[in-house]
Amino acid sequence: MKRPPSQLPDVASITQRLAVLLHAGLTPTSAWQHVARGRAASSVAAAVAVEGSDPGGAPERISRASAGLPALDRQAWNSLAAAWFVAGQVGAPLAGALRTHARALRMLVHIQREVATALAAPVATARMVLALPAVGLIFGALLGFDTLGVLFTTPIGWGCLVVGGGLIVIAVRWNNRLVRSATPTHAAPGLECELMAVAVSGGGSLVQARVVVTQALERFGLPGDGTHLDEVLQLSQEAGVPAAELLRAEADEVRLTADAEARAGAAALSVRLMLPLGLCVLPAFMVLGVLPLMVAVISSTVAGF
Repeated sequence: MKRPPSQLPDVASITQRLAVLLHAGLTPTSAWQHVARGRAASSVAAAVAVEGSDPGGAPERISRASAGLPALDRQAWNSLAAAWFVAGQVGAPLAGALRTHARALRMLVHIQREVATALAAPVATARMVLALPAVGLIFGALLGFDTLGVLFTTPIGWGCLVVGGGLIVIAVRWNNRLVRSATPTHAAPGLECELMAVAVSGGGSLVQARVVVTQALERFGLPGDGTHLDEVLQLSQEAGVPAAELLRAEADEVRLTADAEARAGAAALSVRLMLPLGLCVLPAFMVLGVLPLMVAVISSTVAGF
């Protein structure tokens, strides 16, 4: 079953458009209504564009509307909700916060596309190789041998079906697990530092900004960045420099690191996919394609004497 396309590019496009519209003076409700009618409109944007009396406003509507989406898409939408929430809590300019977040999302779109490109060749190769057993059966039938009869009507064939079918099932599950392990699972690396940069730009204390960011991450179910935030804040205090630019630089560094790790995982996948190929698919080809053909050839030869 083919997975639906990622909504991360749509989230980045909508975030950028919201930033431009808000900077031009539109109200948040009007801005959402305009982007909901655009080319990148989605069910989430349409749901947020509907005026509501819920106390959480747009962030809560984003979270509810994206609840049924795949994990990566849900994280992307919730990262927008978190940025909106933080800007509203600390009084930071919403247009500026969204513009910065849109830049971060576009970098993530680039990462996702690079990984998808790197995964395309090994995944396609694995799927093609999985068809080898069926090709062997068809080849035997085209040669005029009753390979299908041997496979489905004889004890030897039944044993081949059990062994070969089991190997194919193992190979498919193994391939899927390897692909999942090489696919990014975090749609917003560097988000905590990015949100903290938005929070400190509101003019409040670092302690209050940290509380708001932690609340946003917990409220929208988003992971943090580990020790990165603490290290940057400590550096800012020791050096006596504003934390916002350091935080944005650290967020970019976290995303670049995630990009490098994702590409390395995708490159390693082409090698790891050789394991199920050699240990499962090729033996299945021998059991399902070659062995029934040999039995059919021997049977027809014996019957001819």
